[in-house]
Amino acid sequence: MTTAEGDNATSSSSDVWNLPNILTMLRIVLVPFFVWFLLADNYQHGIWRWAAVVAFAVAIYTDKLDGDIARARGLITNFGKIADPIADKLLIGSALVLLSVLGELPWWVTILILVREWGITALRFFVIRYGVMPASRGGKLKTVVQTVAIFLYILPLASIAPWLVIVAFGVMMLALAITLWTGVEYVVQALRLRAAGRRA
Repeated sequence: MTTAEGDNATSSSSDVWNLPNILTMLRIVLVPFFVWFLLADNYQHGIWRWAAVVAFAVAIYTDKLDGDIARARGLITNFGKIADPIADKLLIGSALVLLSVLGELPWWVTILILVREWGITALRFFVIRYGVMPASRGGKLKTVVQTVAIFLYILPLASIAPWLVIVAFGVMMLALAITLWTGVEYVVQALRLRAAGRRA
């Protein structure tokens, strides 16, 4: 390895091991704890359910925090652009699947959202040779609305205010609509990126 190659390797490593990326990795690590807490609740909406709520809230906060730090300190990296949405999808996906397993969310909602989410993730990897597709404003709005909907669902709503269950379903339907619409936008963006890359 030449000195230049060594410098490049060090630079690449430091790009990955910065604070925003570490927070993204922490969010991924929190996912299995969130899953365990939600399953350990055993349909009783007790202390483990609240532990799942806290784990989900902390994971979501790291999502906001890593983005704020990355933008403020100029630490936006290609690794972060790819790992951040994957961490989000792991957290959101596990929450949706578990809520459906527990009978609290219709499976058709979970399936539609997951097909869109993982389909767009696969599309990102497919067009990465032509460039990185960053999250759009619509995609960020989708993540926020999905997060609010899931947070309402994992709260022990029956013991707080039963009418909030209807609110949670309404917010989830809004999240589903935005999810599907932004999915179409990403497909169009990917086609344009591929076309531009092929021309170049």
